[in-house]
Amino acid sequence: MLALALGSGAGALNVRVLVASGPQLGVRVPTPAPADPVPPGLGLTPTTPVPGAPDATPPPPSPSLWTVGVRGANLTLNGADAGSPSLYLPPSPGSVVEIGGRTYRGGVLLRAERGTVQGINVVDVEDYLRGVVPAEMPSTWPAAALAAQAVIARTYVAARVNPALPYDTCATETCQVYRGVTAERANADAAIRATAGEVVAYDGRPASTYFSSDSGGFTASSAEVWGRDVPYLIARADPYSVGGPRSRWRLEVGAARVQEVAARYGVGVGPLASVRVTRASVSGRAQEITLTGTGGTALLSGANAGGFIRSLGAASSRATLSGPVGPGTPLVVEGFGAGHGVGLSQYGALGLARQGMTHPQILGFYYPGTSLGLLARGPGVGRPSFAGLRPLPSPAVLARSGSHVE
Repeated sequence: MLALALGSGAGALNVRVLVASGPQLGVRVPTPAPADPVPPGLGLTPTTPVPGAPDATPPPPSPSLWTVGVRGANLTLNGADAGSPSLYLPPSPGSVVEIGGRTYRGGVLLRAERGTVQGINVVDVEDYLRGVVPAEMPSTWPAAALAAQAVIARTYVAARVNPALPYDTCATETCQVYRGVTAERANADAAIRATAGEVVAYDGRPASTYFSSDSGGFTASSAEVWGRDVPYLIARADPYSVGGPRSRWRLEVGAARVQEVAARYGVGVGPLASVRVTRASVSGRAQEITLTGTGGTALLSGANAGGFIRSLGAASSRATLSGPVGPGTPLVVEGFGAGHGVGLSQYGALGLARQGMTHPQILGFYYPGTSLGLLARGPGVGRPSFAGLRPLPSPAVLARSGSHVE
C-alpha cells in the first residue's frame, strides 16, 4: 500500500492520512473515460478477498459520488454490499479524490472500523505537504521560514510511516493540520519544491521535529514539558521569537473557574485563597504550583503544573500567577508565547528569516546536533531511511554571530 522509491527525495514516499470518519462518508472518485473498462466499485477494489463475497459490486452509479456505509463487517456503496471490509483506489499522477466533502490529491483507502467508515487519503508526501504547510504557517511569510516548516512537516510524517498500522497520521492538530487541495498556495508550493525530500535526522532516524507557534522568547526542553529527555530538544534563549500576537499576554480568571480547574486536577483543599508558581524551569515554565485553601495546601508538579495553567485558558505555561483568589478577586495570569514551546518556534523562524537566515540555519538553531538528509529507500518495506546526511549549522555560532553562518 506504500510506495517508496530511490531518487532525489521528491515523490519518494506515499503516506496514509486519516481525513474523515463516520457512520457513512461521501466519496467522489475520478470517472473513467467512456471507452475505458469500468472496474467494480468505479475503480475501488477490495484490498483483501472475502469468502462468500459476491463476484462483483453493483454497477457504478452516476455521478461518481458514492455514499459509503457499513453493514456488518463489510462496507456498502450506495446501500449495496461492497463485499469487502476495505476498498482501495491507488493514487496515480494528477489524481484527486473527494472524501467527506474535501478534495485531496492521490487515492483513497476506505475501511470499516467498529461500525464507522474511515476515509484515508493515500498521497505522495510532497503533495501531502502542499495541504499541510500553508495550513500550519501563513503562506505570506518569508521563503526560508516556509522551507523550514516544509522540512519539519515532512520529517514529522516520515517518522510515522508504519505499514503495520491502518494509517500513518491524521489531518487535525492532534497530528499535523492537513486541508488538502483547498489549502494550497503558490509560496508554500515553492518552499516544498525547494526542499524536496529534505528531512531532519538524528542518529540515522527521523528527528522529533516538534514545533509550536511562539516560544515566548525561550524554548522549552522536552524533559520539562513531557518528562522525556531528547538531546536536541533543549531549553534555550530564543530572542528571535518576539513580536507575535501572543508574545506577551495577560489573563484574569475568576475564582469559580480556578476552583473548577483545581478540582479537575484532584485538588481538594476547600475554597482557594491563593495559587502561586513556586518552582519554574530554566525556560520559565511552571514546574510546581502551590494551591492554598481553607482546608490546607496542595502541590501540582511537572506536566500537571503546566496543564493546570493551560486549562485556565493560558496560551503557554511560561507564566506567573499573582493575586489572592476569592469572590470578586480574579487570579491574574501573565505570560509569554503560545504552545508547548518545544522545538521550532514559528514566530522565531519568522524572525530568523527576516534576518536573512536560510532554512538549514533556522533548523540548526531549533534542533541542535541534528543533520539534514534526503528520503531514500530503507531496509524494511515501506519504512523510510535517509541519504546524504550533513550536519546542520551550529546554533552556538548562529546565536553568537547574529548573522549568516557559512
